[in-house]
Amino acid sequence: MTDTIISSATKEVVIGFDRPFVMIGERINPTGRKLLAAEMKEGNFDRVIADALAQVEAGAQMLDVNAGIPLADEPALLAKAIELVQSVTDVPLSIDSSIVEALEAGCAVYQGKPLINSVTGEDEQMERVLPLVKKYGAAVVAISNDETGISEDPDVRFEVARKIVNRAADHGIPSSDVVVDPLVMPIGAVGQAGQQVFRLLRRLQTELKVNTTCGASNVSFGLPNRNVITGTFLAMAIANGMTSAIMSPLHPEVKAAVKAADVLAGHDQDCGAWIAENREGGSAADGAAAGGAPRRRGGRRARVEGA
Repeated sequence: MTDTIISSATKEVVIGFDRPFVMIGERINPTGRKLLAAEMKEGNFDRVIADALAQVEAGAQMLDVNAGIPLADEPALLAKAIELVQSVTDVPLSIDSSIVEALEAGCAVYQGKPLINSVTGEDEQMERVLPLVKKYGAAVVAISNDETGISEDPDVRFEVARKIVNRAADHGIPSSDVVVDPLVMPIGAVGQAGQQVFRLLRRLQTELKVNTTCGASNVSFGLPNRNVITGTFLAMAIANGMTSAIMSPLHPEVKAAVKAADVLAGHDQDCGAWIAENREGGSAADGAAAGGAPRRRGGRRARVEGA
């Protein structure tokens, strides 16, 4: 099955169908976080470093880094954030921006093989982002919308994803380096949002054979008791083939749902990660380490910030 390899200078993470679900920490993102945005704009990255360390301690195997601040020098801020985060943790990073110049600035300082977040199915953007992906030997998040917007028909989104995968191949980028985002809409606004994504995930896995990710907190936007909705969505998404998500590992209900889904999907060998995480005195780091090995046979789109 398809494996997508992302790395830092010293650590490799593999996203794959037969592997533990990869939690990509979402917190280093100034969208909806006025204090973080103000601090980053002033050159204060203390909160960025604290958020990076907290998410890794909580079990995130990767971190998403975004510096999208209005009227700020996003390329410079993103490059600085990436350098600082890589100086305090060895987990691989997702370089997150809708501005190609910022993506290039981030890639230029990154140590390892990053995940570039993201490219859409718009022809102009593909022709700007995909050469960058090839130049830096990166993987890329493919957002399943194009010039026509976000369709509520999962089959239309599938065709957009197919278009991006095929265009990536034209640039010499293998499908294993394309991680598709099926676009999770708020369930409170789009009642069939969950079903749309689950149907699309099944096709992406069986037909395109690509790995997948999403901005998980989108699904619960505007609802009470959000973490239960988000965690349940992720467990169901894993059952339908999702292999990673940009999410917060700091919410126990969400993380527990992901870990339990890994157990039930057969991706947590001998329940090792679950036992390490939940036994008395266990830690998230223990759980992440126990679940890091592949299971052996037989044994913007725009992410809506809610916190």
